[in-house]
Amino acid sequence: MSSSPAQPMSVPEGTKTATVAAGCFWGVEHVYRRTFGNKGLLDARVGYIGGDTKNPSYRSVCSGRTGHAEALQVVYDPNQVSYRTLLEFFYKMHDPTTANAQGPDMGSQYRSAIFFHDAEQEKVAKDVTAKVNKQWWRGKVVTEVLPAGEWYDAETYHQIYLDKNPSGYECPSHYIRKFPALSD
Repeated sequence: MSSSPAQPMSVPEGTKTATVAAGCFWGVEHVYRRTFGNKGLLDARVGYIGGDTKNPSYRSVCSGRTGHAEALQVVYDPNQVSYRTLLEFFYKMHDPTTANAQGPDMGSQYRSAIFFHDAEQEKVAKDVTAKVNKQWWRGKVVTEVLPAGEWYDAETYHQIYLDKNPSGYECPSHYIRKFPALSD
């Protein structure tokens, strides 16, 4: 079963899209849905982004040779949750200090990355990353901040995986860390 370029998510007027990679996409999706499901998250799907292989499959991405990261793409209502809040949460729910790894998951497909969709998102992503690096992770953040390229939906069986498979694998690095609010 191979993936294909995603049809653009049906994005209702006034909503925004955010794309992040933080290791195994099953856990990232699960944590975001659980946290923001009633707080502005309208849709979430897992897929592949950041590489140069067209129509990648899960197996090919797992090989580490496609350049793609396992990622989460969400549609959110900015009147209910801000992009900044989604990114601050991103930095709390995984370890952004390990290059190409989250817990036992190793390889470039598990890298930490923010894929911005416009100039405003780029500005916010760089600002939040700089503050997080200074205040929370003390100069150790390796997260990439990159323009969002072509998105490929993961295969259907990966979507909402942990809801369908409650005892399925969840990366042990996906938990919420407690940090003080970021200061300006």
